[in-house]
Amino acid sequence: MKIIILGAGQVGGTLAEHLAREENDITVVDTDGERLRELHTRLDIRTVTGAGSYPMVLRQAGGEDADMLIAVTNSDEVNMIACQVAHTLFRTPTKIARVRATAYLTRKGLFAHEAVPIDVLISPEQVVTDHIRRLIEHPGALQVLEFAGGLVQLVAVKAFYGGPLVGQELGFLRRHMPSVDTRVAAIYRQNRPIIPRGDTVIEADDEVFFIAARRDIRAVMSELRRLDRDFRRVMIAGGGNIGERLAEHLEHSHQVKIIEHNLERCTQLSERLDRTVVLHGSATAKRLLEEENIEDCDIFCALTNDDEVNIMSSMLAKRMGAKKVLTLINNAAYVDLVQGGEIDIAISPQQATIGSLLTHVRRGDIVNVHSLRRGAAEAIEAIAHGDTQSSKVVGRPIGEIDLPQGATIGAVVRGKEVLIAHDDVVVASGDHVILFVIDKRRLRDVERLFQVGLTFF
Repeated sequence: MKIIILGAGQVGGTLAEHLAREENDITVVDTDGERLRELHTRLDIRTVTGAGSYPMVLRQAGGEDADMLIAVTNSDEVNMIACQVAHTLFRTPTKIARVRATAYLTRKGLFAHEAVPIDVLISPEQVVTDHIRRLIEHPGALQVLEFAGGLVQLVAVKAFYGGPLVGQELGFLRRHMPSVDTRVAAIYRQNRPIIPRGDTVIEADDEVFFIAARRDIRAVMSELRRLDRDFRRVMIAGGGNIGERLAEHLEHSHQVKIIEHNLERCTQLSERLDRTVVLHGSATAKRLLEEENIEDCDIFCALTNDDEVNIMSSMLAKRMGAKKVLTLINNAAYVDLVQGGEIDIAISPQQATIGSLLTHVRRGDIVNVHSLRRGAAEAIEAIAHGDTQSSKVVGRPIGEIDLPQGATIGAVVRGKEVLIAHDDVVVASGDHVILFVIDKRRLRDVERLFQVGLTFF
């Protein structure tokens, strides 16, 4: 595909890296020439220096024959105007824009072909907020991903010494839990992937990705680790967009406190939120944490826009007795460094957002993509179409589908019914198939599996 990316920041740069690896024709546009030079030396891409909303700059970037425009600059207005220009002048087929301001997002009918022609809206704050909310709802999980409208979840947990399954073969799970159907999609041991088989033995500290119907998730988690009690007391450092949205979602079911250093913002938060306690001060102030009984806190969420503040406040909160700490980290290089020590869960907003963008880049009828393990793996939800003549998956039992190496099918969703993937499950047209791909070089092969042959037409 010929794709123009506007904005060479964290999201634009990470996206360019993902897509360039997959042999797409990528052009990145930004006003920062230095940043573009740095990207150009690392990646096989074209770069254009200039304002992404200018017609001449878009033409220079190849707008006349581009398949897709992805506008992820720091300005909502530039992203919106760029999509308008691409539509009016070049009839670009797919236009994706990052829009942050709720003032735009809450206006019905604003983003339509006859108004501002944006095909797909990405709101990073909402994506990250949903991601954190799911982690709070599943204490002990490292990652929780939803498919088929929430009917199926893929959950990553760390197997703890003493868990019922540790030291056991995976085949034991079915015998031990005959009433719960689940499948282990992948295991990461010392950062290396293992394709699970029935005789694979789970070891302590393995990162286990399993897939199950939403109702069965907690039962499976209890086999891999001691179940943490539900989080009730939540403390949020940072009252920005993400902090506010998270508090708004949790305040009626949890006891929520927000620490915000800006007094004016504190006043706004206290007016907008119903039950959340808003505290004015610094999240790195030991005395404030003591006064607010940090030792009684079930989870401390550091969500400011400063990585160092997030890391330091999380480490302080953990040492002072917070049961769990969750830290938002923009610098991807820091994520692997800090997670697993005093910081229980480190979240990269870029990786959370990238999945939303990749959904629209994948070929075949792909309705959901999640980037996993800092982009090393992907979970994909694809819809099977066609018949036994035109499709490589429809009408075939899962055990007979020629999956690329490193790809596993985790579940099939048919209407409201969740079928965990066993070799005898036959895929039907219209089924939502959820796959886990540990080798991203095989993604094109996975996409081809779900593309319908000419006989279908």
